[in-house]
Amino acid sequence: MSNWLANNGKWVAVAAVVVAGGLWWHFKADAPAGEANKAASKHVKPALSVQVVSPLSAQWPSTLTANGSIAAWQEAIIGAELSGLRVATVLVNVGDRVKRGQSLATLQSEAMVADANTARANLAEAQALLAEAKSNADRSRSLRGSGAISAQEAQRDLTAEATAQARMESLKARLAADELRLRQTNVVAPDDGVISARVASVGSVAQPGAELFRLIRQGRLEWRAELPSADLSQIKPGMPAWATPPGGSTVQGVVRMVAPTVDANTRNGLVYVDLPASAVNAGARAGMFANGRFETGQATGLSLPQSAVLLRDGFSYVFTVNAQGVVSQVKVSVGRRQADRIEITQGLKADTQVVASGVGFLTDGDTVRVVKGQP
Repeated sequence: MSNWLANNGKWVAVAAVVVAGGLWWHFKADAPAGEANKAASKHVKPALSVQVVSPLSAQWPSTLTANGSIAAWQEAIIGAELSGLRVATVLVNVGDRVKRGQSLATLQSEAMVADANTARANLAEAQALLAEAKSNADRSRSLRGSGAISAQEAQRDLTAEATAQARMESLKARLAADELRLRQTNVVAPDDGVISARVASVGSVAQPGAELFRLIRQGRLEWRAELPSADLSQIKPGMPAWATPPGGSTVQGVVRMVAPTVDANTRNGLVYVDLPASAVNAGARAGMFANGRFETGQATGLSLPQSAVLLRDGFSYVFTVNAQGVVSQVKVSVGRRQADRIEITQGLKADTQVVASGVGFLTDGDTVRVVKGQP
């Protein structure tokens, strides 16, 4: 009996060892899987709550963009009409607004004043001589038929009268010329406007035709927009246009004319746009290069909130949402912007549901939770 118990006890001990070993191996094998599952559960990306919108169809203005220079509408070059006279005073500077006829500079006028005074004195003398000659001629006319004077004496008095009359007319013309030269010593503005350049300086000798000042007539500027020849037919006089100078604000102008010719090398033509006087306050200056646009009509197009469009690597994308809440990244082409909306020109249908905002947090294939609300 004791032998049987001893033998059976050994087998029971062996069985216990086998069972314990199996349990140890089982739990050891399951441990990595459990830890892996726990680790995986920690990295599950939670679903992002999003709102969705569909593209809206709306009227968009059809525009043509252009670049070009801002220039003076008309620029007058003002010079001296007399030669050899020194500049006595300069009365204006660059940027000054002037009126038509306003004095800009004066030339030395002493010689002109003396000439004019001499001409006046000579004219006064001639007028006195004419009065005497006229009196003699009138007397000769009255006595010629009576025989009191000879025909020769009468003719001499009449000739003296005509000579005195001619001399007076000559001296009148000479005085007018001297007074004109005197007025020309005062350099005046030919029109209202803004002084854009000043060459005149006190003491310099003026030469005929030499520039002393430049004047932007009426202070008006124009935008000379450059457009491809194929687009020129869409531009008409009176059409509105918008120009934006560097660092300035946008200014609205009006198309005055389209150039009758195009550049033979670039095949581009110029469109002349009149800018308002307020363009100067908006930062526009002659010589600047400005960009702008022309509105040629209206066109129907799809649009989305700008927050729904993601710019990545130079391309535009939206995220569409399917029935299972999975998003897909879709490449689209965009156009004009208006307020907070952007035009979608290609890549999207009108009934497509897209994520309205927060697209920068999404990647292709993410799962989202769609919530209702105004995007």
